[in-house]
Amino acid sequence: MLLGKGKKQEPTNSDEVLLVERIKQHEGFRTFPYKCPAGKLSIGYGRNLEDCGIREQEAEIMLMNDLTQATLQLYNECPFVAKMDNTRKNVLIEMVYNMGINRFKGFKKMLVACQNGEWDKAADEMLNSKWAGQVKQRAKTLAETMRKGK
Repeated sequence: MLLGKGKKQEPTNSDEVLLVERIKQHEGFRTFPYKCPAGKLSIGYGRNLEDCGIREQEAEIMLMNDLTQATLQLYNECPFVAKMDNTRKNVLIEMVYNMGINRFKGFKKMLVACQNGEWDKAADEMLNSKWAGQVKQRAKTLAETMRKGK
């Protein structure tokens, strides 16, 4: 049965498989939010975001997927991060997660400072940005972590 708590739910018999496939066919798949015919904001295979939202477990799956993507993007765009300590590397991953890789690449002076191991300068560059004004305490916390490495 598809009902269950806290577990990944898979169809368990042929009737459930047919149900899932029929719903997928009728709903179609959308990667971005859209208005369904009833005017509700929906996503995926007709998930009604306005009435159902998402569960914390679903949000955590999305978070982990997004962190994996941010990490891959960071390593691809800034190969030098492989030589950085994990604490500072995680600061950069969080920045990519928060703002996206394209905006992150605009932190050119910070990236040069990181590549050269100039942690105070990297932290200063983080704080000297429009981003720091937008995220306030997050920027302060991440800059301090970059500066101290802990």
